[in-house]
Amino acid sequence: MTDFRTMVSVAESGYKMTISDKIVTVGSCFADVIGKKLLENKVETIANPYGNLYNPLSIHQAVGYSTLNQQPADITFTQQNGLFLNFDFHSEIAAFSKSELTQGISEIINRTHTFIKKAKWLIITYGTAWVYKRNDNGMVVGNCHKLAGSLFSKSILTNLEIENSFVALYSHLKELNPALRVVLTVSPVRHLKDTLELNGISKAILRVACFNITKALPDVHYFPAYEIMMDDLRDYRFYQPDMIHPSSVAEDYIWKKFTEAYFTVALLDFLKQYREIRLALNHTPFHPDTNAHYSFLSETLKKLEKVSSMVNVQQEIELIHQQIDHIQHKLQS
Repeated sequence: MTDFRTMVSVAESGYKMTISDKIVTVGSCFADVIGKKLLENKVETIANPYGNLYNPLSIHQAVGYSTLNQQPADITFTQQNGLFLNFDFHSEIAAFSKSELTQGISEIINRTHTFIKKAKWLIITYGTAWVYKRNDNGMVVGNCHKLAGSLFSKSILTNLEIENSFVALYSHLKELNPALRVVLTVSPVRHLKDTLELNGISKAILRVACFNITKALPDVHYFPAYEIMMDDLRDYRFYQPDMIHPSSVAEDYIWKKFTEAYFTVALLDFLKQYREIRLALNHTPFHPDTNAHYSFLSETLKKLEKVSSMVNVQQEIELIHQQIDHIQHKLQS
């Protein structure tokens, strides 16, 4: 029978992620998706600590701050509508005073620095090769913070600029943590403000850069999230209503492909086991103060205690204990 669909076959990685690995995700909003899924499955992860960043130079800059445990220069700070912001970080990282913002950014950099030291994996998602440069000093910004467009000039990176920038970051990462491995991805989210034609050019440049980097550096891998979305899930039913971002169905499909390629058998088995626990934790009972729900919580508690030697579920265990104590009190009163 003829197949009416092109399925992207993802090669199984020779290096696998385990339940004890520490993982950092950075970059565009797709880094948020992967990071959140790792966290909800109890994999120790720092997910997009700098906020969403889209172009490779800004992503490398932010990771570089943490790698070198270096604070951003004073010139990178700005003020807009009563808030202090930094051009190298997303707008969600803001404060009402410069000192407060400086402290907040310092904490992000220091925490991520400590984490990267012990991490096994860094997942980077590039969103666009288009960059905005400040007209006053030529610096590439990670976020324009809705300042006047006249303050910036738009240009597109070459694949060589991206590759050179990555290699410089890679050198520092390896000095900090020689065992660290990197997974590069290109975000499946299309940047339609650039027009479809220019978005295509941008994604092509990112893809060429990733290809050249992974060919030159054997411990840097590429995961084809972009290709899966464009060729395997080539249908608007796999998009959110904005017709730009992947739907939850698409995200789950890409996530499954990722886990099959990069997770050990033991971690895949744990995901199945913990999925049942997660569903139980999210369950909303019709009659919470009953013997039946008490039994349900007791079984969930046993499952949590069973996995407690592998992952940190102390918060979940305490929550179940509180609910059980509440039911016991209700039943005895």
